[in-house]
Amino acid sequence: MTESASSARDADAVSRFVESFAAQLVEAGMPRMPARVFAALLSSDEGSMTSAGLGEQLRISPAAVSGAVRYLAQTHMVSREREPGSRRERYRVRGDQWYEALTNRDAVLKRWEQALREGVTSLGADTPAGRRMSETLAFFEFLESELAELMERWRVHREKTFGPE
Repeated sequence: MTESASSARDADAVSRFVESFAAQLVEAGMPRMPARVFAALLSSDEGSMTSAGLGEQLRISPAAVSGAVRYLAQTHMVSREREPGSRRERYRVRGDQWYEALTNRDAVLKRWEQALREGVTSLGADTPAGRRMSETLAFFEFLESELAELMERWRVHREKTFGPE
């Protein structure tokens, strides 16, 4: 989008989108403030903003921005960058943030699988709870293997659709 097109954008419409998309993310389980910050970053033409810019757009405190960005960085949804020649940080969302976030869930799935294995052993594989735990473990093992293949197919599809990074 050109600068003139960007400046002609309806700020109220952007705000409505940010709040609407954030509400969908909250409904899916993301905390409210990180959802709002993520939606604001996603809807910015540059894909990045400073803490001050986020605070101003969303009408939230610097502490709220900081907490939201910390959550989003931990979940690999945003990255932090230093502005050249400045101590200020910019927070960036990339086009492949969903891929990164899902790919980095691999470590979480492995920890859950280990905990479930211990649960099966502790509860006994032949008990109703142990069988339920075994089925849950099998689901996560299945999900992990399918996710790896799905992410590879997405990488190929993304490159065909949007070109190399």
